[in-house]
Amino acid sequence: TWKWVVGPMFLYLCERLVRFWRSQQKVVITKVVIHPFKTIELQMMKKGFKMEVGQYIFVKCPAVSKLEWHPFTLTSAPEEDYFSIHVRIVGDWTEGLFNACGCDKQEFQEAWKLPKIAVDGPFGTASEDVFSYETVMLVGAGIGVTPFASVLKSVWYKYCHDATNLKLKKIYFYWLCRDTHAFEWFADLLQSLEAQMQERNNAEFLSYNIYLTGWDESQATHFVVHHEEEKDVITGLKQKTLYGRPNWENEFKTIAGRHPGSRIGVFLCGPEGLADTLNKQSISNSEADPRGVHFIFNKENF
Repeated sequence: TWKWVVGPMFLYLCERLVRFWRSQQKVVITKVVIHPFKTIELQMMKKGFKMEVGQYIFVKCPAVSKLEWHPFTLTSAPEEDYFSIHVRIVGDWTEGLFNACGCDKQEFQEAWKLPKIAVDGPFGTASEDVFSYETVMLVGAGIGVTPFASVLKSVWYKYCHDATNLKLKKIYFYWLCRDTHAFEWFADLLQSLEAQMQERNNAEFLSYNIYLTGWDESQATHFVVHHEEEKDVITGLKQKTLYGRPNWENEFKTIAGRHPGSRIGVFLCGPEGLADTLNKQSISNSEADPRGVHFIFNKENF
């Protein structure tokens, strides 16, 4: 038995040593931003840290717990000189981090008072392949929208730097959430991208649809009353918020009709049930002819 056990145990110990060494590297919190509905953004710097879009890291805060590591998706772009995560306060550990960063106090916090943070990573995800396609569908459900903050930021930096050499030409973005209040920081990012694309006369580069899946009668009535206004009353975006769930068969057929003969990347960060639906639609809407349209499905479940 020991011959079968010693190899995996050796590899496990090596992995633990690497994680311990990474956790000892110095991480500096450069900025803490408090967003609405108890969401905080931590901007950090670490020597030698390199990331790609959509990756995630493990974070430990010894001031809260000396043993707990928690995964968080990176919401910054590789082009930025820092890396960031968004933390929604929903439990004991996140509440402890919120208090340790001084977010429960009204006065300005000095940088030296911020807690020590250990970071392990980054680790790769399917989202890294976004730039391998000319056309992509990005689908985020609830908190699954966070990887696409990094993707959309990076797309914008690449677009501004050298749009002619950017292979990616069209993004269809879908955001499904029960309510947008918990992720107002992401709506702010979309507003910024929308304004910048219009300034460059390329508003068609990014098409996005926001679906509110948890709505009631009063919200629907409010939606109908304000539907004719220039900007959406919920997100402040020109694109109006939709209620219910998308008809994926119609969405896939519409996109296939607009991009004949293309390889279209479909990227999901969301629950397994939605992954099954999108995978089936990707298969059924791909043509048998190699020269026809093909949907390539990539997923990241939580």
